[in-house]
Amino acid sequence: MGKIKIAIVGVGNCASSLIQGIYYYQSKTEEEAIGLLHWDINGYKPFDIEVVAAFDIDQRKVGKELNQAIFEKPNCTTVFCDDLPESGVTVAMGKVLDGFSKHMKDYEEDETFLLSEELELEKEDVVKILKETGAEVLINYLPVGSQQATEFYAECALEAGVALINCIPVFIASNPEWAEKFRLKNLPIIGDDIKAQFGATLTHRLLTDFFKKRGVKLERTYQINTGGNTDFLNMLNRKRLHSKKISKTEAVQSVSAERLESKNIHIGPSDYVPWQKDNKVCFLRMEGKLFGNVPMNIELRLSVEDSPNSAGVAIDSIRCCKLALDRGEGGILYGPSAYFKKHPPKQFTDDQAYQMTLDFISQETQKTAEAVS
Repeated sequence: MGKIKIAIVGVGNCASSLIQGIYYYQSKTEEEAIGLLHWDINGYKPFDIEVVAAFDIDQRKVGKELNQAIFEKPNCTTVFCDDLPESGVTVAMGKVLDGFSKHMKDYEEDETFLLSEELELEKEDVVKILKETGAEVLINYLPVGSQQATEFYAECALEAGVALINCIPVFIASNPEWAEKFRLKNLPIIGDDIKAQFGATLTHRLLTDFFKKRGVKLERTYQINTGGNTDFLNMLNRKRLHSKKISKTEAVQSVSAERLESKNIHIGPSDYVPWQKDNKVCFLRMEGKLFGNVPMNIELRLSVEDSPNSAGVAIDSIRCCKLALDRGEGGILYGPSAYFKKHPPKQFTDDQAYQMTLDFISQETQKTAEAVS
C-alpha cells in the first residue's frame, strides 16, 4: 500500500506516543497488537505511517532529530518504545503566535518551553516544507487555546494541498467557513478535539447515554480533571479554556435525554499537579432519579496516561484521511470526525459514530455524508 506521509505540528507528549507506537507495532502480529482500535484499515497498518516533517517552538527540540526530540523535556509521557532508529527528519521551527501561554515562563525550565522566536517560519516556509517532503496529512497537536496558530497551520495545509487532522479544541472542521475551504480544495479534514481511546469525556458520554437508555433522569453532573503535563500547565490560563469547555460539555450534552441547565453541568480541566506528569485523573459524579422518583448517584475515578490514550485514535484518523485521499474525497469526514473527536461538525452517539466510521472504511461514505449534510 505504500507509506502514509504525515507532518506533525507540536512535538509534545502526544507526538511522542504516536511516533513510539508506529515503531512499537512494527514488531507485533495482529494477535499481539494490544490497544488498537483497528489493526488493518483497507490494507494500511499502524506502521505504514511515516513522519516526514515536524514543527515546534521549543529550542530543546527545534533543530534536533525527530526521534530524539520526542524524548526531550518538557515531554514526560510513558516511554514504551525507546529503541528508535533515526527518522531522517529534523524538527523545524514553527510559528509562535498564540501557541504559547506567557504564564508558562514563570515555571521551572523543566516544566515549560524555551522559545526560539527569532527562528520563526512564515507561511511560505511551512508550505514549502510540506510540499518538498511529500506530506499528505498534517496533524495538529498545538496547546489548547492556540486559535491563531491553528488557523495559520490550517491555511498552510490548504495552500500545500494537505489533509488536516485537528486534535485540539479550536473549531476548524466544526466551523462551516473553514470546512467549506477544505471542501473547495477537495482536501479531507477530521476534527475537532481528539476523543481519547478510553478517556474522561468518552466515559462521561457513555454513562450519560446509558442513563437515557435505562430511563434514569440525569439532573446534575461534573467532570473534574487534573494532570501534570504541559497541557495542564498551559490550561492554568483560564482564558485559553473557553473552547475546551465548550467541546467537552457539548460532547456530553449531545447524548443526554435532555440538555442540562449550565448550572447543573461542569466539565473541564481543574488543576495542574506537577508530580502527576502525563497521568490524568478524572473525578466524575452523576446524580439522577430512578423509578418512583428515587434519587441515585454514581462517582467514578479514572486514571490514564493521557498521551498514549490518544495515539491509537490518531493512528486511525490518519489512515481514514489517507483512504479519503486515495478515493479523491475531500471536505469533512463525518463518521471519523464523530467517532474520533469530541466536537465534530455533527454529533452522534458513539454507537452511531462507530458504525458510520465502519461504513466510511467500507466505502459507504457518500451515503453517510449526504445523510448528515
